[in-house]
Amino acid sequence: MRAVEVVDPGPLALVQDLGRPGYAHLGVPPSGALDVPALRLANRLVGNDEAAAGVECLFGGLRLRAKTSCTIAVTGPPATVRVDDRDVGSHAPVWLAAGQVASIGAPATGLRSYLAVSGGIAVDAELGSRSRDVLSEIGPAPLRAGDVLPLGPPSVSGGADVVLPTVAPAELVVRVDPGPRAHWFTGLAAGLAKTWTVTAESNRVGLRLDGPALTRGDEYAERELPSEGLLTGAVQVPPSGLPVVFLADHPTTGGYPVAAVVRQASLPSLAQARPGTLLRFHSSTRMWNR
Repeated sequence: MRAVEVVDPGPLALVQDLGRPGYAHLGVPPSGALDVPALRLANRLVGNDEAAAGVECLFGGLRLRAKTSCTIAVTGPPATVRVDDRDVGSHAPVWLAAGQVASIGAPATGLRSYLAVSGGIAVDAELGSRSRDVLSEIGPAPLRAGDVLPLGPPSVSGGADVVLPTVAPAELVVRVDPGPRAHWFTGLAAGLAKTWTVTAESNRVGLRLDGPALTRGDEYAERELPSEGLLTGAVQVPPSGLPVVFLADHPTTGGYPVAAVVRQASLPSLAQARPGTLLRFHSSTRMWNR
């Protein structure tokens, strides 16, 4: 059987593909890789379909042993990749012989690395996806030492060439559009444009931010809001005034106002935002209420 064995999962390693959209009416988040371009690239490097499942690892530490010959690639921010005692580098296809161990170091910047294996991780799918959803606990459990991950058949096509990694910046500028409750807040555009800090309470469900609290208008100061649907990238503002930016494992409904929505192109950068990362929201639109 084509497979790889988990020697050490590191702080957190999850099987992820492109997610399971279309189940919000059942209360199921879309899930999937937080940094979608990184997973797509890793799959291309080893000759997989871009939608194949790989491993998303948090802050390195992942070690896998090949049970059969295969090709791997690691993408995301720059990170040390070793095969046994040999440094092979990231963002390039690397061949493993049966028995060899590949390991991923902590990225120099950013937070999440993506490992693809030729044939893709072929664990059982749930609701059409092999992704782990940490909120609903759907999909394969977080990886543990000793887990054996089956692989699909390798593609007959070759992988892409070496690609230079992207360095995650220390400060992010995130483009947003007004949310459905933008009119609830005073000076919203200016407030969002101030500098926010990503906190350690952030995870795949959402980024929690610290900074100058956003303020509701007087007419909305004590107003309650029934639960309503949420999208990935929704910037929800609880009573503290400190925003939460929802990511791929977000709840499907929420009872606090959504002030803004992050544009899809900016979502991958949020996947790499470490605690302490500085963040500012930006929009060129003139649709803000006041």
